[in-house]
Amino acid sequence: MSRPRSPEPVDGAGITCAVHRSRVEWMDTDAAGHHHNTAVVRFVEAAEATLIRERGITGYFGAAPRVRFEVDFSSPLWFGQEVTTNLVLEHIGTSSMTFRFGVWGEETDQHPRRLAASGRYVTVHVPRGERDSAPWPAAWRAALEDDAHRRTQERSG
Repeated sequence: MSRPRSPEPVDGAGITCAVHRSRVEWMDTDAAGHHHNTAVVRFVEAAEATLIRERGITGYFGAAPRVRFEVDFSSPLWFGQEVTTNLVLEHIGTSSMTFRFGVWGEETDQHPRRLAASGRYVTVHVPRGERDSAPWPAAWRAALEDDAHRRTQERSG
């Protein structure tokens, strides 16, 4: 099996991004022998967890439910295949965030590297124990937006 290439961007720039590498496990497959649609959600959520942990944000999990999730499936993933998930934080609103993603099946002896799924989703900040949305904590916004500021400085400097 070849090494994964550098991941392609997910259609344009964003505020910040993360890459998560994993593998299609047996539990991710269905009776047809390829990935079940729900595996894509798992890969994307793992990339989101990577993003949040890399930025040192605590308290996010359990306070950011998904309110919209859309995906376009374009190619199957197979048991044992390496998967690269690219996640881009596209927009931070007052109490919502929009992400876009691409899930790539890496090259195997039988399959070329292909985009398996792409899409977008929206999370909303609902503090634990509350029922209504609330503005994102300033520390979370700063941790996410600092990455965009740093990348802009690197490009201009």
